Amino acid sequence: MKNKTEAIVTTNKKIYHNFEILETYEAGIVLKGSEVKSIRSGKIDIKDAYCIVKKNEIWLINSKIAEYEKATHIKIPIDRPRKLLLHKEEINRIIGKMSQKGLVLKPTKVYFNERGFAKVEIALCKYKKLIDRREEIKEKELKRELEFYKKYGY
Repeated sequence: MKNKTEAIVTTNKKIYHNFEILETYEAGIVLKGSEVKSIRSGKIDIKDAYCIVKKNEIWLINSKIAEYEKATHIKIPIDRPRKLLLHKEEINRIIGKMSQKGLVLKPTKVYFNERGFAKVEIALCKYKKLIDRREEIKEKELKRELEFYKKYGY
C-alpha cells in the first residue's frame, strides 16, 4: 500500500463553521497557462467560491488565482469560471442530491495529489442554523474549561 502524499495548497476553514458537510468529492480542475505555477506558489483564494451545475458539467465560480509574476504576455482573467472534472456517475449523484432543498456545493481545499495534478475537494453542504452554531460554541467552551480544571486541579 502506497503512502498518499498530497501537498495541500489552501483550505476553506469557514465552510466547516458555517456548513454541515454531507459528502465530499475529489475533482480535477481545468487550468490554463501559468495558473498551475501560481497555485503551486499558493496564490489561490477559494473563500467566496462555490460550484454550479451547467449542462451536466460542474463549474467552480468565483475562485481567484492570482497572475504568475514570471508569466509571458498572455493574461488570464483572475476570477474566470473553471470546469471541474468528475466521473459522470458522480455528477449525476451530485445533481440528484442538489435538487433537495438547501444543499450547496462548495470547495473545501485545493491540493496536489501524488502524481502532481491539481485537485479540488468539493463538498455537498447544508447550512447550519444559528442555534446549531451556538451549541457548538458552548460545547467548545465546556471542553476548554474541563481541560483547564483537569490540568490545574480545581
